[in-house]
Amino acid sequence: MNVLKAVLMGIIQGLTEFLPVSSSGHLGLIKGLFGMENSSILFDILLHVATLAAIVVVFFKDVLRLAVEFFGMCKDIFTNIVSFGRNLSGGGSPEYVRVINSTYRKFVLLLIISTIPTGIIGVFMKDIVEYTSGNLLVTGICLICTGLILALSDFLADGDKKLKEMNNGDAFAIGTVQGIATLPGISRSGTTIVAGILCGLDRQYAARYSFIMSIPAILGATVLELFDIGDEAITGSDVGCYILGMVIAAVVGFFALRLLMNLVVSRYFKYFAYYCGVIGLISIIVYIVRK
Repeated sequence: MNVLKAVLMGIIQGLTEFLPVSSSGHLGLIKGLFGMENSSILFDILLHVATLAAIVVVFFKDVLRLAVEFFGMCKDIFTNIVSFGRNLSGGGSPEYVRVINSTYRKFVLLLIISTIPTGIIGVFMKDIVEYTSGNLLVTGICLICTGLILALSDFLADGDKKLKEMNNGDAFAIGTVQGIATLPGISRSGTTIVAGILCGLDRQYAARYSFIMSIPAILGATVLELFDIGDEAITGSDVGCYILGMVIAAVVGFFALRLLMNLVVSRYFKYFAYYCGVIGLISIIVYIVRK
């Protein structure tokens, strides 16, 4: 790893993780074009951690409140289990605590429901994603599919559902789309936001839910990828490049995320649709020419 590659990968990760153009597709495209298919798995993980940090910073109040409510829910569930146990042992009528007693606790529940299909699909598709990563043909086709999905979004009617109106089915559907979006070239942010809009969510809330929902997904994927690092050799210069790439990805990602939150309301996804279509065609042409 050299400084130029670290800077380039950091910028691409920061921009494409949040803008609806597929970070995995662009990273795979760069790897395919420059012969970096065997690049460091650790560096890929660190880039995702960096953009995860950007999400936490932008939605810090939400993330903090969700974390507090999650542990509060765990405490109340444990209390109910103890009460149930006492009832079985003849300790009298149990007094149960209501676990979902606030909008943020409902938010936590919805995130858990979304994460379930994402995790299941992610585990089963892991080998497919690894095999197709860096494949310009697959990346190109998926980028074109992303473009078509984004083009559709600007024609969809505005929804008005927010947290209080969102239901478990909405959460499951959006989580399923997030799992499919692990394919290189399928934009996670773009497809999940469009899925939210199709479920009737308010556009800005759909974007907010999409990015907060990505936190457990990124953490889970990071844990799985750690097992693939093995005995990967890392030099002193690599460490410096990795840190540089992470910083750039986090800073660029922060501004890209703030930008997208404005763009989703303004219905500017069609321009990203054109971009994905062009890049997808270029990827396919390059693949054919190389063959």
